[in-house]
Amino acid sequence: MWGKCDILAGLILLWVKRSIFDMLSLTTGELAERAGRIKLVISDNDGVFTDNGVYYSERGEELKRYSIRDGMGVERLRNFGIDTAIMSGEVSPSIRMRAEKLGIKRLYLGAKDKLALLEKVIAEIGFQRDELAYIGDDVNDVEIMSEIAHEGLTACPRDATVFVEPYIHYRAHADGGYGAFRDFAEWLIMLRNS
Repeated sequence: MWGKCDILAGLILLWVKRSIFDMLSLTTGELAERAGRIKLVISDNDGVFTDNGVYYSERGEELKRYSIRDGMGVERLRNFGIDTAIMSGEVSPSIRMRAEKLGIKRLYLGAKDKLALLEKVIAEIGFQRDELAYIGDDVNDVEIMSEIAHEGLTACPRDATVFVEPYIHYRAHADGGYGAFRDFAEWLIMLRNS
């Protein structure tokens, strides 16, 4: 016999599947048109640029793994006139160091309310929502992805949680920390060139 939790889980899964279909129903032409307007890609850090793992040494040093391919994705976007920003709920020296290495000037750390921060970012840089793209992987990205998805473009790594699926236009073929950002960057570039 089905319990209330089973029925609720089934309804949520059905809603998620329908939402995915709705979001992915943009034509290639519509996606290309949106990609042509993108001026800034905002990315979550953990789970997108990293593999979502955290390593600690015996001295308590925190280590995170980054993909060199994702760094090339930032450079490739820059060559097409698209800037990159990192927006993370974490305040980590490793994020700051990686952003510096990649020449990412827009770094927003300690972002607990990414949607509220989005409003400040838009006011600061003067871009419209249809000039933004976002890639995220978990529940803390849902609100900002939902907002940007209406006019801009959104994506997630292959191993993202189910929570972001209703809000994506593209699911990368790579996991977070293993080229997901690069994959999204190449998808945007391909769309702009189509």
